[in-house]
Amino acid sequence: MNFDKIEIGQNFESDITVTDEMVKEFAKITGDNNPLHLDEEFAKKTQFGKRIAHGMLVASLISKVLGRDFPGPGTVYVSQFVQFRKPVYIGEDVKIRIEVKDKKVEKRRLILDTTVMAGGRAVITGEAEVYLPEQ
Repeated sequence: MNFDKIEIGQNFESDITVTDEMVKEFAKITGDNNPLHLDEEFAKKTQFGKRIAHGMLVASLISKVLGRDFPGPGTVYVSQFVQFRKPVYIGEDVKIRIEVKDKKVEKRRLILDTTVMAGGRAVITGEAEVYLPEQ
């Protein structure tokens, strides 16, 4: 996406399903094998009642959107602040919402509100800063 054409208030949404395979692969890659994410019998005894996805797995879906969809290829992730508000369950559909909050023209940077929604509720909220190099 062309930096000059991006405007404050512009937004983008992407839908992604958090699958069992994603959770298992994330656990393998990171070494986070917390039974809350992997063991249904263990998870049934928790306040969640069933397995939940790793919070960082779900937050990492923001990176997928920024680097592939909006602003898109070439985007450099500079920072991300996240707040985990609610769990995401295995098999749940999430909606990644990105909104341009500010634009730093001299540095070619964008400040973005980042929200992950699931089941009509905000499960992750935060703010990202990205850099868009000249192409």
